[in-house]
Amino acid sequence: MSARNTLTRTDAFAIGRLDAHDQAAMVRSGDIDAAGLVEAAILRIEALDPQLQALSHCAFAQARREAAALDGIATRSAMTGVPWLPKDSLDYPGMPTRSCSRSRSSTTVQSGYPYVERLVAQGLVAVGKSSMPEFGLLASTEPLLGPVTRNPWSLAHSPGGSSGGAAAAVAAGLVPFAHGSDGGGSIRLPSSCCGVVGLKPGRDSTVRVRGRHLVEDLLVADGMHARSVRDAAWAFAATHLQPGREMVRGPSARRLRIAVIECGLRGAVPHPEVRDAVARTAELCASLGHRVERARWPLDGDAFLTAFEDLWSHLAADCVDAARALPGGRRPEDALEPWTLALGARAANLPTHALEAAYRQIAQLPRQLSAFFETQDIVLTPVVSAPPPLLGTFAPDVPIDTLMQTMFAWIDYTPLQNMAGTPAISLPLSGSRDGLPIGSMFAADRGQEDALLALAYELEAAAPWAGRWPAHSVAASIA
Repeated sequence: MSARNTLTRTDAFAIGRLDAHDQAAMVRSGDIDAAGLVEAAILRIEALDPQLQALSHCAFAQARREAAALDGIATRSAMTGVPWLPKDSLDYPGMPTRSCSRSRSSTTVQSGYPYVERLVAQGLVAVGKSSMPEFGLLASTEPLLGPVTRNPWSLAHSPGGSSGGAAAAVAAGLVPFAHGSDGGGSIRLPSSCCGVVGLKPGRDSTVRVRGRHLVEDLLVADGMHARSVRDAAWAFAATHLQPGREMVRGPSARRLRIAVIECGLRGAVPHPEVRDAVARTAELCASLGHRVERARWPLDGDAFLTAFEDLWSHLAADCVDAARALPGGRRPEDALEPWTLALGARAANLPTHALEAAYRQIAQLPRQLSAFFETQDIVLTPVVSAPPPLLGTFAPDVPIDTLMQTMFAWIDYTPLQNMAGTPAISLPLSGSRDGLPIGSMFAADRGQEDALLALAYELEAAAPWAGRWPAHSVAASIA
């Protein structure tokens, strides 16, 4: 089952229902070779992505060459031949890095960073890149460059962002792994919207992913979207700063102190369906013997989120500054989206002491949260304040005053872990009355990724989601 003409659509879709571990096992057993796994992914993408638009770049010829080279090596790595998608902001040799911005060229890059090198060394084969909002600055994947990515559970709804293409691709079964980067929730938000597992590691837990940047190095963490907890656990271990780190392989017997925080950092009450989803998750945790109680974050949520918004604006300003030297006389306003320009202008109007206040917020978080986690092990919160939004709700041409109010209100649960450098995971434990996924977020103190993954294994076994597939996916297409 290695050549394109021997793989049927049914074969390819059946493989797409397997997680990365099971796909890799097929190669090790000789049921298929690496070229066959990659070809199956290409067939799934060709069949389903015209509707979903999860990929911003296809690299099928390159993937076929890399898979063929793997088949010529006798030694098998852990994930030999398993297909995956880097995000459009991740440098991958032989592919362009556009961050879905019209200001970026389509010139291919020649080298990546250690994060990509680790994954390639484990045998993963990139079949393209996933779509994202311009520079990852929005919570919905609707870049003006294109493509606009649709949620596989409902094509009218957003998959979230900024790693929306990644989460949509994994949810639909196009690939079992897709890279996400998270600067304010960008792994967890689309994981919640698309019903997949999304781990945001803590600061300094993985090898370097990109070039150095004063704000991104503080806020951004990277991981792989997956359908199974074991896949997410493997990806975290494979890219860990400590080489050869052992992955978490199952639940722990330890019973945890779980604090439930329902309201957002600015005190807003979540949508009733989100509130009910968190309540059901809390009941599930209690039924498993964990101590569950209500709590509040020990910080000034309004001041904290204002600081985050100011830093977010500075990220946009950096993008605007970089576009001032565009070739051919192009102006930044001709190549950048309205949201990026407006957010950059907001940063330009901020006084310098706003940055001082933002960094002060970051500096005091370790002490505040360390004291909090002396009495709690894990915190359970919503991922977002409402179910997945309709496309257009957070589009880049929505006026900045509207987006500043609505988008940041929707995401006000997730930025805390980015500012604090602490880990969090979104698990697909609930859904809305309309059948859209609603994730539950578990967060912990620094260095506690293993505790989050062990709890995730336990919840996956207690409330399995492996059999739940969206309408636009490999499972629905087989049926």
